[in-house]
Amino acid sequence: MPAASAIRLQIESALAARIPTALTPAPRMVRPVAATGIDALDEVVRGGLPVGALTELVGPECSGRTSVALKFVAGLTQAGRVCAWIDVSNALDPASAAAAGVDLERLLWVRCGAAKPATPRATQRFSLPEKYLTPAPAIKGLHGGGCGGHPRGEVKGLARAVSGLLRPETPEPRNLAARCAEPQRPERRPPESFEANHSQVPANAYRPWHAANVGARPWAQLDQALRATDLVLQAGGFSAVVLDLGGMTPEFASRVPLATWFRYRAAAEKTQASLLLLAQYGCAKSSAELSLRLEPGDALRDEATLFTGMAHSVEVVRRRFASTAENVVPLRKPPQRVNAASWQCRAAWAGVR
Repeated sequence: MPAASAIRLQIESALAARIPTALTPAPRMVRPVAATGIDALDEVVRGGLPVGALTELVGPECSGRTSVALKFVAGLTQAGRVCAWIDVSNALDPASAAAAGVDLERLLWVRCGAAKPATPRATQRFSLPEKYLTPAPAIKGLHGGGCGGHPRGEVKGLARAVSGLLRPETPEPRNLAARCAEPQRPERRPPESFEANHSQVPANAYRPWHAANVGARPWAQLDQALRATDLVLQAGGFSAVVLDLGGMTPEFASRVPLATWFRYRAAAEKTQASLLLLAQYGCAKSSAELSLRLEPGDALRDEATLFTGMAHSVEVVRRRFASTAENVVPLRKPPQRVNAASWQCRAAWAGVR
């Protein structure tokens, strides 16, 4: 009886054309990383954000998501690379991005849901000839031949003539004999109106006219952003693609199918682009290579009445693959690495302290 290793080798060789790793799991891929520009964060994530994968930055408002993304994009654009920023809520400030060091000439900014500026049309002045302003003379006779009016006009007066011949004494103009020569038209009944008893109707039964369209605009912006992200990733040539869903509530962001994030991860791996997802709620799940959770920042007040910056903190929630120095498993439990970090972002007017 052949050994198990021989049978395994035969099965894998038979299925090599269709399933290369039928029984052997795929080796773990340790991806290259790109530095974020924040030393404390780079030390926690072991060098930077992975290249060719999906990184998720989760946190509430004022937690530093946009600051981390701008710092990461600034380092890539200053190195001569091209990046894309998919702005769902139209919340990116170009002045703040330029102050963070982003080269705006190397950044593709896709504004979803932005209203198009109204372009005034040039007024055209024209004048009509005199012959078009003068009414045409009336044509008498049958087709202008002088033999009476048009038959269509004669039919209109036929009902009045017949009513006078048959019943001249009848004052009722709407009898059947008077209308025998013209087509009968059904009489339209006035619409019935009902008075509602508001005392028996609950208060939340009536909704405003725009209540049905409350969520129409966020869904349209989200759909436009997902389509734009798909096109940018499939096109290639971008070192980093930032999908900013920070302005979307979890009600909308959590309903994106998981197949969408899996497709984005495959496209980013193919084009070797770093895809950053900024959201308030974890959406990508297992498709994210690295998931970071940021906490709300604390205001720095070096002076009594002066705002000087923000203090941010981050925690590594999930890491898909981690690099190991060697394949030897030690007998003792290795020391655990720190999965949290904190740093400070100082305002431009605060200066160096």
